[in-house]
Amino acid sequence: MTIAVFLCSLLSAMALGIPIAFSLLLCGAALMWHLDMFDAQILAQNLIEGSNSFPLLAVPFFMLAGEVMNAGGLSRRIVNFALSLVGHVRGGLGYVAIVAALLMAALSGSAVADAAALSALLLPMMVAAGHDKGRSAGLLSAASIIAPVIPPSIGFVIFGVAANVSVSKLFMAGIAPGLMLGVALWITWWYLVRKEDVKPPPRKSLAEVWVALKGATFALGMPIIVIVGLKFGVFTPTEAAVVAAVYALVVSMFIYRELKFNQLYTVFLNAARTTAVIMFLVAAAMVSAWLITVAQLPDQIISLLQPFLDNPKLLMAMMMLLVILVGTAMDMTPTILILTPVLMPIVKAAGIDPVYFGVLFIINNAIGLITPPVGTVLNTVAGVGKLSMDTVTRGVWPFMLAQFAILFLLVLFPELVMVPARWFYN
Repeated sequence: MTIAVFLCSLLSAMALGIPIAFSLLLCGAALMWHLDMFDAQILAQNLIEGSNSFPLLAVPFFMLAGEVMNAGGLSRRIVNFALSLVGHVRGGLGYVAIVAALLMAALSGSAVADAAALSALLLPMMVAAGHDKGRSAGLLSAASIIAPVIPPSIGFVIFGVAANVSVSKLFMAGIAPGLMLGVALWITWWYLVRKEDVKPPPRKSLAEVWVALKGATFALGMPIIVIVGLKFGVFTPTEAAVVAAVYALVVSMFIYRELKFNQLYTVFLNAARTTAVIMFLVAAAMVSAWLITVAQLPDQIISLLQPFLDNPKLLMAMMMLLVILVGTAMDMTPTILILTPVLMPIVKAAGIDPVYFGVLFIINNAIGLITPPVGTVLNTVAGVGKLSMDTVTRGVWPFMLAQFAILFLLVLFPELVMVPARWFYN
């Protein structure tokens, strides 16, 4: 009965068009009423405590770093560097998009920020070169969702706080799978464009490559500083977010000099707006998470899944399928916040490594950003590129399927995640 109250109250509120954060609060109130313990004061206290977390301070700073990156010219220089390296081969602009996405993922941690930057910079170039609009937009969409997997990742921060898992270990464990997603896109793009009659840009000379590298040196320095600092314990993930934001500001304003003082207000305002949405979602979700624990709802679900606990791979596959279904209708952050308190007790009961589960969970949620009908990243690319959602959706399917193939490969072979992860965080 408790499970029914939880699901019905949440889904009914969402079906009525109530914003997800308020739907979570209504769900919490419904659970309190069902448990005969309704108290508005307890509801308010848990709402405040939900966002009162030091690791969550990383969210606004990573959001600020992403905004500064796009406004201050870091994104453009990374794209120019990637273009100088691989732009001359057949389908070169697609490979440029993948390389640029991997590099930018280590700057912002936000799929939407990367999608906006890549679409504005590369989509017109790909279309002008003769590539199919939908396929180009689909590649840019799929490449952008690598951002929540490669550190620094806002998704890992939120999951780490909700699941009480080390954010640093999640960051380190996400590097190899993030690169694997890039390789999957590379192979898929190669297969799709091998017969295209598109003339690539001319090969850049070594002098031009060197100029592009010098121009992108400071932009490329940020992910190196963050990852090396985390690996050797120089700073925590929260401190890494501050370092990233300050570094991006200094480079944009005083080295590249593309971000002016009169633009700072807009940059900070955009970062604050996005942060406010995420933090209110986190706070509201923590109310439901507390009540889920009080109602012993995870214990009820564990009892239902008891036959599968002895087969971790089958259980992981079932949980991944559940996340795929939820991801088609819900954005990444609310999915993390709603499912984490429900699934983590099952993960622990089955003896699955929480870091391993967290990496696959975030990859799945990231792919959910390009699954229709919601697909936040699809909407972003369609908006920036002035394309219809149907066009972008048609183009993204091959790349999305390739990334799902990587996800289930990681389900079958956990060592692909954990062996590199142990090397990075040890």
